[in-house]
Amino acid sequence: MAHPDPYRITGTPPADRRGGTADGVDLTRALLWSLLVLSAAANMATSYGGVDPWINVACGVVTLLSAGTLVVRRLRGRR
Repeated sequence: MAHPDPYRITGTPPADRRGGTADGVDLTRALLWSLLVLSAAANMATSYGGVDPWINVACGVVTLLSAGTLVVRRLRGRR
């Protein structure tokens, strides 16, 4: 009598639950990273330039929100 190998993978792999498309690209994450880089660069440029402080604060808030959203999405994806 043949015994099946318990470590052999015979079924299809489970679906990815992270919300990406079929080719593995997560559009929301890509947009958040782009927003983070652009707002951090704008924050740095306004810090060294002679611009109104509220523009610097607005760029900082956008940077903080996009970084925070990326962290929350990453932590929720681990569960």
